[in-house]
Amino acid sequence: MNARHTSSQAQGMILIHSASAALCPHIEWALGSALGKRVELDWIPQPAEAGARRAEYSWDGAVGTGAVLASALTKIGHLRFEVTEEPSSGADGQRYCFTPALGAFTAVTGIHGDILVPEDRLRHAAATDALGGEPLHLALERLLGVPWDEELDVFRHAAEDAPVRWLHQVV
Repeated sequence: MNARHTSSQAQGMILIHSASAALCPHIEWALGSALGKRVELDWIPQPAEAGARRAEYSWDGAVGTGAVLASALTKIGHLRFEVTEEPSSGADGQRYCFTPALGAFTAVTGIHGDILVPEDRLRHAAATDALGGEPLHLALERLLGVPWDEELDVFRHAAEDAPVRWLHQVV
């Protein structure tokens, strides 16, 4: 890395939507290792999943820290989370999501929070549809993270007295 990239700063959010109580210390350790400092999260019950916890954490660090944080959390595997990195000088933003059922989703975000889909991915989706593969509308939903949003919405809104769809068995 050159000096410009090492001095560029970024900030973002970590949203742990659902984790078992047993994983909480491991999550804090993983985040602390990625950030190079002790991290203590304020865990609260996650009403959408019996026995689960949720937490939020605002972070700052070098550009690219969001990817490091998401990678550390993905290795744990049995949780639902989002990590955002806000756009900064010379760098687009990033959004990372993970659910045990869907795996990882990564997207570039613009200054207004919009997901930016690279041209080659759009061309591939159109060509796949033209050749009888995945329909274009489904490919676009996947490229925009719609399946992840649909799964995570239950967990995002559960703490706000919103209607809750209880999950009794998670695969």
